Amino acid sequence: MRPLQDIVEELGIREEDVTYHGKWKAKLSLVAAPARGMGKLILVTGMTPTSHGEGKTVVSIGLAMGLSKLGRTAVASIRQPSAGPVFGIKGGGAGGGAATLEPMQDVNLGLTGDFAAVAAAHNLLSAVVENHVFHGNVLRIDPNSIVWPRTVDVEDRSLREVTVGLGERNGTPHGSKFIITAASEVMAILCLAGGYADYKARLERMIVGYDLGGKGVTAGQLGVVGAMAALTRDALHPNLVQTAEGTPALVHGGPFGNIAHGTSSLISIIQALRLGEYAVVEAGFGSDLGGEKFVDIVAGPSGLKVDAAVIVATVRALKHHGGAENLEAPNPGAVESGLENLSKHIENVRTLGMRPVVAVNRFASDRDEELRLVYDFCRSEGVPSAVSSAYIEGGGGSLELARLVVEEAGKGSSPRALYDSGLPVREKVEVVARKMYGADGAAFTEAAEADLRRVEGMGLSAEPVCIAKTSASLSDDPAKRGRPKGFVVTAHAVEVAAGAGFNVVSMGEIVRMPGLPRSPAAERVQVSDEGVISGVF
Repeated sequence: MRPLQDIVEELGIREEDVTYHGKWKAKLSLVAAPARGMGKLILVTGMTPTSHGEGKTVVSIGLAMGLSKLGRTAVASIRQPSAGPVFGIKGGGAGGGAATLEPMQDVNLGLTGDFAAVAAAHNLLSAVVENHVFHGNVLRIDPNSIVWPRTVDVEDRSLREVTVGLGERNGTPHGSKFIITAASEVMAILCLAGGYADYKARLERMIVGYDLGGKGVTAGQLGVVGAMAALTRDALHPNLVQTAEGTPALVHGGPFGNIAHGTSSLISIIQALRLGEYAVVEAGFGSDLGGEKFVDIVAGPSGLKVDAAVIVATVRALKHHGGAENLEAPNPGAVESGLENLSKHIENVRTLGMRPVVAVNRFASDRDEELRLVYDFCRSEGVPSAVSSAYIEGGGGSLELARLVVEEAGKGSSPRALYDSGLPVREKVEVVARKMYGADGAAFTEAAEADLRRVEGMGLSAEPVCIAKTSASLSDDPAKRGRPKGFVVTAHAVEVAAGAGFNVVSMGEIVRMPGLPRSPAAERVQVSDEGVISGVF
């Protein structure tokens, strides 16, 4: 690895704006980026993934390294991995092979403590809510209407539904739940705030529950926002690390892409744009989730412009959406059928006003014949495409992709919001369902209808919608592969995230506390007698 001080110097960051955490990682101040022009923003999204993901992080890191090899100053802006997936089924989120964030083990295992700080602030608010009810309940909070959960950054299905306050002198018994820290509204706020003032104002607006008259009670009314901000003061600062080839990378924030908006912090994205000619930003899951949310929740309100959008595809995902069960065996027919899914994501990116570039993340099992099918299809769609072999070759395996990105980003783009902010929540959901998912419409359960009335009564219907749905399908049914037709999505709940600044619309069963698989990745992690960590991939 390169000395981090060399990277700091090359980027033009003043030493007083850097706090080093050992030799290989650092925190940057909120004003660390020099006051110069903004670089070009490259958004990395994807087709509908398989359960193991298609390597968007590997492609993002590889692209940043490829741009560097072309002599361009590139900075990757990546979400911090959650310990849940790291120790669960997916494993680490710092890339892999020759395209990693370094120090990889540190990035995967807490980095500089941001997740712990977010969890502490979140749980402090949980405790203060219960304490307020216990000590007289001046705000008349209805214990059965408390919506603020607890959080922990591990996967534990036994905590999805709990009862708190049991036993004498322990409070008022009522139902509650735990969510994983990446699903916390505090995490979403940290990733959308423009600075301390905005961050604290957003924390003030968070709704923790409802009083006996049905009126929302906020964190601000409980007087604990100052303490929450103190716990997370340093967590608001982006983390600087590097790729395996010494390309600078900002790793900051980690909201889930199917529950929240799924992108690294706005602060880190803007710093990456000011530090480099190109900022490579990864959005969670496919264009129907992270891609749409980036435009409507992140870029639009903050005035950012996306210069090109990379759609990550894999032969194995195409086979999956083409109906194949064995994703390693040769199956050109399934690849060809699965191209319908990729076609929809290309359409989505164009609908959002961005220029698409398809990156085929190559696996060892891919056949040349299958790759040619993807090339020919992209050519017929008028979309530039390239194979990314960054996992094996690092930045050298992303040179063709980098050249295409530079070319497309230079043509200019006009990202546009999918819907007008003045539309009611119901109509916003309809627009997203029809335009992004290809649905015939959206239905609302009775419970969701009641939620809608509450949102409208609170005067919050102008906020963007953040739709929480399965990432396994363009529809709300994970079993529907490819490009489903003739379906209607169903909203089961609408929740106010007043601090984050959006309304969360849940479609189907959205689990905010994942469970561990039969053989979790945690079983492979070891520490040697010399203190060397292994088994985190």
